[in-house]
Amino acid sequence: MRKLLIPLMLLMSLILRGGDYAHYYQGLPVPLAEPAAPSIPDECVNLADYGAVPDGVTLCTDAFAAAVKALEKKGGGHLIVPAGIWLTGPVVLKDRMDLHLEKNAVILFSPDKSHFVRSDGKVAPGISVSKRKDVSITGQGIIDGNGEWWRAVKRSKVSDVEWKDYHRMGGTDAEGGSLWYPFGLNNYPDIAPDFKAQEKMRTHLVRFTDCERVQVSGVTIQNSPKFHLVPQRCRQVAIVGVTVRCPWNAQNGDGIDLMQSTDVLIADCTVDVGDDGICLKAGGGAAALKDGPTARVLVRGNTVFRAHGGFVVGSEFSGGLEDIVACDNVFSGTDTGLRFKSAPGRGGRSSNVWISRIYMSDIRDQAIVFETGYMNVSVGEKGSMEQTTEFMPDFCDIHISNVVCRDARIGISVSGAPGTVHDISLNDCTIFCSEKKLEQTDGNVLKMKDVRLLSH
Repeated sequence: MRKLLIPLMLLMSLILRGGDYAHYYQGLPVPLAEPAAPSIPDECVNLADYGAVPDGVTLCTDAFAAAVKALEKKGGGHLIVPAGIWLTGPVVLKDRMDLHLEKNAVILFSPDKSHFVRSDGKVAPGISVSKRKDVSITGQGIIDGNGEWWRAVKRSKVSDVEWKDYHRMGGTDAEGGSLWYPFGLNNYPDIAPDFKAQEKMRTHLVRFTDCERVQVSGVTIQNSPKFHLVPQRCRQVAIVGVTVRCPWNAQNGDGIDLMQSTDVLIADCTVDVGDDGICLKAGGGAAALKDGPTARVLVRGNTVFRAHGGFVVGSEFSGGLEDIVACDNVFSGTDTGLRFKSAPGRGGRSSNVWISRIYMSDIRDQAIVFETGYMNVSVGEKGSMEQTTEFMPDFCDIHISNVVCRDARIGISVSGAPGTVHDISLNDCTIFCSEKKLEQTDGNVLKMKDVRLLSH
């Protein structure tokens, strides 16, 4: 079996070195350079050789750590995860490593939250990569965050059957029975003194921080405690052919959240989640300025089903957005289609943003929405707007064309302080809406040409 794996991995490593992203970059309105692919050595280790048992019961955290250590000694390579259910705590990858999930492989993160609490008291992501180069996650397997053991649940968003299922786990009711928290569970310990403190400790499922040459391809990433896939302050990133999914009502269940990263490709992915689908952010306030903008990003050929927004900017983007292209994407069943949201104190400036050939159907609210008075309200908390004139949102230099939408409730919506939405062009769009064609506050102007807003 091992002899058969080596030629396969040699071939895969050649593909990784080669890139093969060039076809995504044809016919763009602005020149963007494709990201460099990670360089992964041909070495391979198999998780099963380090004491891991794929029975869904045996905790494999130490086995993952041992396999990563062995691969690190070899100078990097491929960590093979065979078919089976591999229950584990946090997994940390190093330089020049590929975590490869074979078909029918499931990395299932433990429902015991205490396994993720680090020595400094912070909570580790399921898979984390920090300050590394040449890292990838590939294959046909599944990465499952076991998020139901972490997330609060709103009574209004679940059926009677689901509500009873959550209570079989134990937990705590709050807000007069309108909220359930996974605090005081029957079989697993708490990691905070109360349910509100524990709610703030929810972690991401896969996070890359300050990394260079990153690839995620082929895998399914699902059921995160919070956001699913988070490249933060990374350079040269390719996310291709990935499926991201969780229940539609998962609190803060963002799909792909790109934060202050540059030279990024997000292509041919399928997203079906509980919050924003594909979201671009750039930090909030003065702290975001040192990390710079999210820049030179191509979002192409993706399909987003349930999500609060199909393609989203914000709410934090004080570092700015530059040279963004989103094209050839489909949104079916999202709450909103193109969603631009921010607020005083966390706004920034957008520049050279091009959006085209977007196809939407069954949109619950707005097909296109700009909101510069957005309040980010945590579950169980009351929202408030920061009273400041610093870091005001400045949505501008955005060019939207060839959008087709059937069955939105509202066609286009623009709201917020005067002057925070300007120099936005819409061309050759057809939007069929059931309730209102256009709602727009004073001082925020869209330039529209050949835009058809239709209704019954």
